[in-house]
Amino acid sequence: MSSSSSSSSQQKTLRIGIIGFGPFAQFLAKTMIKQGHIIRATSRSDYSELCANLGILFFRDMGAFLESDNEVIMISTSILSLSRVVDSIPFHCLKRLTLFVDVLSVKEHPKDVLLRILPEECDLLCTHPMFGPESGKDGWTDLTFMYDMVRITDHSLCSSFLQIFSTEGCTMLEMTCEEHDRLAARSQFLTHTIGRILVEMEVEPTPIDTKGFQKLVQVKESSAKDSFDLYTGLFIHNRFARQQMKNLEVALEKTKEKLQERSKELQDPIISKF
Repeated sequence: MSSSSSSSSQQKTLRIGIIGFGPFAQFLAKTMIKQGHIIRATSRSDYSELCANLGILFFRDMGAFLESDNEVIMISTSILSLSRVVDSIPFHCLKRLTLFVDVLSVKEHPKDVLLRILPEECDLLCTHPMFGPESGKDGWTDLTFMYDMVRITDHSLCSSFLQIFSTEGCTMLEMTCEEHDRLAARSQFLTHTIGRILVEMEVEPTPIDTKGFQKLVQVKESSAKDSFDLYTGLFIHNRFARQQMKNLEVALEKTKEKLQERSKELQDPIISKF
């Protein structure tokens, strides 16, 4: 692959609209701007000042946003608010056939919602950048970008959008939304769950930490930075997450039983008489 700078110069400049301009969308937008793409945004919260500083046109009105002739509309709402936001989009205001892209942390849910509500003539690309502002702060090289070309008629436009991430050195992974959610339940959701448990335990560093414990503290601190709504969304809208929660509970009980049995086996027979 060519260097980021030379690849970027060959890229088609895209007009990308973003619905939901929270921290993750801001993080992605900065790289898109660096590559020369034109970004517009709309959000429930007022990001007018921030967008002005970034050179982004911010719309408070969703209809005006849709009329601004975006080639791509990227949806970066919270998982829990997706259905409500998509239901409120006045699609009749669209000026062109548009590629809709979601970047949520679950995949089957946005796929189902968008296929149900999007106009049939609009393309749909479901994606999950497997990194964020912290893990991607020093660049995106070798970080995984998952995508599923759910409904694509304009392959050139879709390829141009995907090039945003391949140009930055991402590992591009094409995968169905179902397979993503099945794997994410065992990795992302499980990690968040362990982190939340450690938060409840109020785990803190000690002067005698092992490397393993330091990693646990990192998991706890990383989970604490994410909203509980994100964790709730991962649980509610990933149908594989409930089974992983059950598996975790069963594994904890089995571990306790093994520990109790082993403790009985190793108990001093003289002490056991008392």
